[in-house]
Amino acid sequence: MKRIVLLIALFFSALAMSQTGTIEGTLTDKEALGEPLPFANIIIKGTTTGTTSDFDGNYILENVPAGTYILEFSFVGYETLEIADVAVEAGKFTRVDAGLGVSAAALDEVFIRVQTSRERVEALLLEQKKAVEIKESIGAEEMGKLGVSNASAATTKISGVNKTDGSGGDVYVRGLGDRYLSTTLNGLPVPSDDIERKNIDLELFPTRLIESVSVSKTTSPGISADQSSGNINISSKQLNKSELLSVNISGSANSNVVSEGVFDNFKVSPNNNDITLGFYSSDVNARDAITQQSWSPEVISAPVNRSFGLTAGKKFGENLRVLITAGQSDEYEYRDGSFRQYRSNFLDDIIPDAITWSRTLTTSGLGHIELKANENHVIRFNSLFINKVQDQVFEGGRSGNAVIFEETDPTEGLGQFIRDQNLKKTLLSVTQLSGTHDFSEMNTLDWAAGYNFLGADEPKRIRNEVNFNDEIVQLGRTGGFQQRKSLQRIEDIEYNGRLADVHTFYEGENDLFQLAGGVNFRNKTRDFKSQFFGVEEAFTNAINPESIDAISDIFTASRFENGILKLNTLQADRYEGDLQSVAGFIDATGTVGKFTVSAGLRYQKDDIDVRYDVGNIPGRLGSESKDYRRLYPSVNLKYAINEKHSIRFANSSTTTLPEFKEIAPFEYVSPVGQVTRGNPDIEASINYNYDLKWEYFPTTDQLFSLTGFYKKIEDPISKVQDRGSAGVFSYFNAGERAEVYGIELETRVNILNVEDQPSLKLNLNASRMWHKQDLLEIFDANGNFVRTFRYKGLTETDLQGASDWIVNTTFNFSTNTETPFEAALTGNYASDKVYALGAPEIQTASETNYNDAIVEKGFVRLDLILSKELNENLKIGLSGKNLLNPEIERTQLIRPSTTGIETEETVLSYTKGIQIGFNLNYSF
Repeated sequence: MKRIVLLIALFFSALAMSQTGTIEGTLTDKEALGEPLPFANIIIKGTTTGTTSDFDGNYILENVPAGTYILEFSFVGYETLEIADVAVEAGKFTRVDAGLGVSAAALDEVFIRVQTSRERVEALLLEQKKAVEIKESIGAEEMGKLGVSNASAATTKISGVNKTDGSGGDVYVRGLGDRYLSTTLNGLPVPSDDIERKNIDLELFPTRLIESVSVSKTTSPGISADQSSGNINISSKQLNKSELLSVNISGSANSNVVSEGVFDNFKVSPNNNDITLGFYSSDVNARDAITQQSWSPEVISAPVNRSFGLTAGKKFGENLRVLITAGQSDEYEYRDGSFRQYRSNFLDDIIPDAITWSRTLTTSGLGHIELKANENHVIRFNSLFINKVQDQVFEGGRSGNAVIFEETDPTEGLGQFIRDQNLKKTLLSVTQLSGTHDFSEMNTLDWAAGYNFLGADEPKRIRNEVNFNDEIVQLGRTGGFQQRKSLQRIEDIEYNGRLADVHTFYEGENDLFQLAGGVNFRNKTRDFKSQFFGVEEAFTNAINPESIDAISDIFTASRFENGILKLNTLQADRYEGDLQSVAGFIDATGTVGKFTVSAGLRYQKDDIDVRYDVGNIPGRLGSESKDYRRLYPSVNLKYAINEKHSIRFANSSTTTLPEFKEIAPFEYVSPVGQVTRGNPDIEASINYNYDLKWEYFPTTDQLFSLTGFYKKIEDPISKVQDRGSAGVFSYFNAGERAEVYGIELETRVNILNVEDQPSLKLNLNASRMWHKQDLLEIFDANGNFVRTFRYKGLTETDLQGASDWIVNTTFNFSTNTETPFEAALTGNYASDKVYALGAPEIQTASETNYNDAIVEKGFVRLDLILSKELNENLKIGLSGKNLLNPEIERTQLIRPSTTGIETEETVLSYTKGIQIGFNLNYSF
């Protein structure tokens, strides 16, 4: 209690701090044809605040109280220049560029601009303060201090957002996961890199590519209606200075990887041999690889994480800026856990030693060009390239205690062993052209057009399933595809664009009326193919490998020629998907005194067509079309109590469209044998969103806010364990209605913040949520029972993916010296969440024959980031990530009919390891 009182006292003591801004700019030498002028003196006249220009002529005056000043420039032998009426605004950056020479500069040679750098905390808080909608952001400056390595980790520093390691790195906003989110890059859509997800893996975006990451938790008419929990927008890196050249290298070790028996025996698939400089290429196709490629994993040396990056940029004159950044990372992970699968409350499969080796190589590059015809017309070009190669080896059952395929009798004394080796190759290319045109002080046109290409392939996945004991290794007996190589290809092509015009009809000191209108367009196509090539023996025990590590030895061309082995080719599964989304919107914004109202309407037409040819449905062929034409109203209200306090209210309706993979009935098999398949009968959800928020900005870099929110979802889409099957998951509108409501608390507090003294800052955000959805019973038009999602007597359950609690906190310390030492301690916690809803095994006996919900247990993640500037060019850092190394678990309640006693059983568990690393950054 004493600590809480102390914290509150420190918080309110910091509220009296004044608001400040920054003056910065570049000095040039008029006598040297505009070359940079170093070592010139810059002082705010009448004060002791001043500085000198550096080698590049750049200078900066920080923490200048808001007001109007006279700026004085001087240099030995040159005439002193005074610039009057230099206005400093709170949280903004006033840029004053000038030239010095023997004669005084004319006033029209001096350029004064007030601007905002979206990399800085103060600028983003100011943007949040001025915005009508509810939006929160994190910039590159803060990411660096927190040791954030990618966009995914950046989102977890925002209130109500958490990233789960257990669900494959999905990001959840207010408890709602992948399908309720939308992701954009500079306001335009980007494709997913994974068949299992709607949104792209944000870990693909290293901080080197990012200027800021924002989460809009309420919508506006100009944003796609296909979202409920929020829109995550990544603003790509831009050049914010005259020139830039920096190099970054880093290295780290994972405690699981460097442990005894792992570091010198780290396994990779045979596909790893086809990786050159981070890129995969092979001339051998999956069918020919049956005999022309090994089936056994190999061992790689020195599995130590490492990365490097290079960023270069230059400003040419006043109108052209160019930035290029490129880099590569190589990361290793080892998981040693267990897996269980239950069916109708009885143990079905068990793998006590489920082990995964993973290597991920990511190569990325970004090019940015900004061209100003003048101050009123700006054209921007962005080109993003990401190439990701992930090689993974899974082994389960080496101990001999696994029971997996259910094809042997216990009296045979055989255990089961699975080895699944897969290389996933992802190539993403995003090209964007955008422009902003101020035709007058009252009219601004903004437009953007984009082209996205995504190739996500599994060129040669290798799988072996065998029965074995100390005396024999026996190939799996069932189906003819337990020894197989397979391929999977996804190609997405997308064209998108937006056009918006904002006309200001009236703007006074405290009054404003604007009208915005525009259109959005998105056309996305997907081409998907998957095919299996299996091997079976002529009869059981026709050939037996010497050991489970010598399986590859039996797959020779001669054994296929003499008939001991037989090649089976499964007809390829395919589907094609088309999405065309066209929208028009209008949005009116009016301010009268302290009140601001933004109200608008969006009409969005979404056409989804999926054509499929898959082997797991009768007749193979089918198609499904979904057409949605709807109006989506939204309103945002803001009442500015004063300069520091404001209250906001937002209300909107949105939709959740089904994804291609949720519609197409293709079955994807995980390494442990669990199957996920689409459902052509799934339909879109409708979402109603309400938010009420109070914000308090005591200073430019501090914030205290409290938000209440409520969401109602009609026909929610859920991942459900399918009926009559264990380990098979599909997507259903499993209820008529779901609800999520909660409160969010966000604080940014300067605990210690005295000029030229060490500082300590606290960022804390916490969310408490309540959530539920009903479980549907379906009857036909005649009242006949068709299907139920109810089980165990339950008529409602928790919403899939939603946690009761989310807490993110960071302590930041800085010495605030010329070469500061900085430290950041970050903690993240999300409580238990439903990974997959339960379902009845037998529809007519749902109270006793069911599979209960699978729950992902909550855990705490703790990171420590240390950095030290050695001089103005060199900065070094140390990091410790996932320091607590919690066990990641999924559990399930089990009640066997033989005992009637319910217990909580672990169905999946593993740890990710502690990561200790260093980094070095040198700026030229």
